Order: sequence, then C-alpha cells, then structure tokens
Amino acid sequence: MLAVNKHIEQKDFVLSVEGLTVSFDGFKAVSDLSLYVEEQEIRVIIGPNGAGKTTVLDLICGRTKATEGSIKFKGQELTRMNEHQIVHAGVGRKFQNPSIYEDLTVFENLELSYPKGRGVWGALTFRRDAAVIDKVHEIAEMIFLPDKLDMPAELLSHGQKQWLEIGMLLIQDPELLMLDEPVAGMSVAERQQTAALLQRITKDRSVLVIEHDMQFVADIADRVTVLHQGKVLSEGSMERVQNDPKVIEVYLGH
Repeated sequence: MLAVNKHIEQKDFVLSVEGLTVSFDGFKAVSDLSLYVEEQEIRVIIGPNGAGKTTVLDLICGRTKATEGSIKFKGQELTRMNEHQIVHAGVGRKFQNPSIYEDLTVFENLELSYPKGRGVWGALTFRRDAAVIDKVHEIAEMIFLPDKLDMPAELLSHGQKQWLEIGMLLIQDPELLMLDEPVAGMSVAERQQTAALLQRITKDRSVLVIEHDMQFVADIADRVTVLHQGKVLSEGSMERVQNDPKVIEVYLGH
C-alpha cells in the first residue's frame, strides 16, 4: 500500500527539480534551484539575460551535467542518463534557432522525426505507411502548415520554421516539451497562433517555456518562475510575479 501511495505522489509532478546546481570554473550558473511542473501545465521561466534560464533546459535535457541536485521526470532520475536516453524517456527540446532540414519538404521533415525511423535498424526498415502519412497530416494541421507539406522548408517564413520544429518534436509525442524563446522574431499574428497551439497541446503533455515576450507569457502561462543569478526569485501566477517588488526591481523595471 505504501508503495502505491509513493507512486501516486511521484506522479503528481511530471518534472521535479531539487537542489540543482551547476558550476563553471567556480561560477554557479544555477544555484540550489528547485522547480516542480505538474501534468498538463504550461510553466514559463523568465528573467534577465544571464539568469540561468537556458542552462536549466540544458541540465534537464542532459546537454549539461549538474554539479549537485536531482532532476526527476515521472520518477526517473535524468541526471544519470545521456541526451539520447532522455529523449526516449519522453522529453523533447526546441532550441532558440530553428533546427530543421531546409532542403527537405515540410512532409519529409516531419516524416524523418517519426519515432519508427529512430536508430539504424528503424531507419533501414522504415516504410511510409498509412499510419505515418496520417500522423504527418495530423501534426501539419496542428502547426498551421497543412497546405505547405510539399514546400521546401527553406521557403517557409521564420515563424513557420519555428512551428515546423515544434511539429518535429510533437510527432515524437514527448510528455514534456521544452521550448526556448519559441516566438522570437514572430509577427503578432504568429505569436497569437503559437499561444493557441501551446494551449491545445497541453491536453496531452506539459510544456516548459523560456520567453521574454511578456504578452505571450501572460497569454500562455499557468505558472511563472522568475530566475535571477541562477536562483528562483519569485514564482506563481503572472499577476503575482508582475506585482512582486523584487521582480520589478531586477527584471520588469528594465
């Protein structure tokens, strides 16, 4: 009975970060950070440049190794896994600049990201069957590109390239999706569409976002975490952190 309760307790949070610290030559980029993300939550991390925001994503996805602390995803300790294992566990990461295959079509970009194609054997035995085609069309509809499937990705607008990369992650069906400044360089209309997209995809997953655009943050965030000098400065609703004197002083006031 105790084991069952413990299991339920762990399930309450998709992501549990506790006492996370990473030092680069004595400089603590992230210092004793604790963060808990619930199922189907959009959590946005904000803060001034150099606050440690991107480093937190690097730590979660295994790109950077923690000096101290724990990162648990659905009860699994990520600090002992490599990047590849973390992706397979169900964590997807989008970087600031779109990372897509520009010389391939939108369809081919999405098809390449389909999970059956992973690994050497998977790639050799991969077939474009009805399930793959249906999934590509489903994701293309979701990311506002159903009429662009045959277009080379290099011809997409900057915002559409951002959507395509989000689609390449969604087709892998991660349970935690991490996005680093997803609306940078987008038009107002594209930002609004992206907000709608993120709200729609949290029916099946949690999303962790780093963002500077405060209107976009207000549109999407269930909770906001403010980082400053590698530590949590404030946390809560957008309204709460916007009115926190410490946040106004170090971030929003500038």
